[in-house]
Amino acid sequence: MSHTLATQRDTRHLLRAIELASEAHGRTSPNPLVGAVVVKQGRTIGEGFHAAAGQPHAERVALESCDADPRGATMYVTLEPCCHHGRTPPCTEALIESGIARVVVASDDPTHKAAGRGLGILRDEGVDVEVVNGEVGQAARLMNQPFRKHAKTGRPHVIFKSAMTLDGRVATHTGDSQWISGEYSRARSHRWRAHADAVAVGIGTALVDDPQLTSRVEGVGRQPRRVVFDSEARLPVASRLVRSAAEIPVTIVCSRAASRAATGALESAGVEVIRATGGTEADRVRSGLDELGAREIQSVLLEGGPHLAGAFLDAGEIDEIRLFVAPMIAGGKNARPPLEGKGVEAIDAARRSLTTEVERIGEDVLISSRLTEW
Repeated sequence: MSHTLATQRDTRHLLRAIELASEAHGRTSPNPLVGAVVVKQGRTIGEGFHAAAGQPHAERVALESCDADPRGATMYVTLEPCCHHGRTPPCTEALIESGIARVVVASDDPTHKAAGRGLGILRDEGVDVEVVNGEVGQAARLMNQPFRKHAKTGRPHVIFKSAMTLDGRVATHTGDSQWISGEYSRARSHRWRAHADAVAVGIGTALVDDPQLTSRVEGVGRQPRRVVFDSEARLPVASRLVRSAAEIPVTIVCSRAASRAATGALESAGVEVIRATGGTEADRVRSGLDELGAREIQSVLLEGGPHLAGAFLDAGEIDEIRLFVAPMIAGGKNARPPLEGKGVEAIDAARRSLTTEVERIGEDVLISSRLTEW
């Protein structure tokens, strides 16, 4: 797929399309975020975005919103138009029927049913098609990292979130951790939950905290699936997670070592049980993520604890880290760090982030580091 440099005008319209797409953050999975803008003779005549899976795609919404005939106009779209029948008809048909003369695309669709096919159909019908690169193209790709990773690997995109003290502790030597981060940081975390397909913790966290793992923010579109990595299926049937499994799905990822009695009791209580395979914890993490991906879970917010987070890191399955640093010091050689696992033997083997952003949130500092780009 050939790419061109976007002009200043093209960039402006594509950035608007990206802004529109982001309006549906957390509501389109398993579909990507997509926005579209229709411009004719220098004037925007229509725009729209894909609001949710099963609803019209951005291109059709933008065309239907046009206040002038789109024949001969340019459509700016964040993702290449689809050419297959799914929950909705192909967008390529709508573009051809509308008489759109030019389509400017910010990013490719890496799924096997797309991957340039729609663009080829448009070109065959005489539509001028351009795929841009540069910063606006990267912005469009970054917006859909969960969709892109799932399309390429079958596994969900994983964001590891934690809160630590200035001296790098997430819990004291007794295991106490509530609350390290401040009120504003916790509110931000709940918004992240609302955007994720699933929230994951280890059995240690589930036993100590008895969490609900729900998103407690106003206007949340849907609650994330709650996932517990629990090798021996020790999650108590009386836990808050299991008691609420009928309303909000709960999945445990266990190993073959888990007893049939324990998994059967959880299944009877409405919990989905996945048996992960592999000889190491890292292998079982990958196996569990494969199974979650097969269930169209494209994004996971990993909330710990340190043991599970270390296994994810060892497996190479942490795509982004979001770390709240609170202005307090815990001390103690047995206090817990954010990640455990095997780690690396030499510093020059350590993973380096591709990008790092720092933000002040109340009294805390949020450090966001992206480790992969799909």
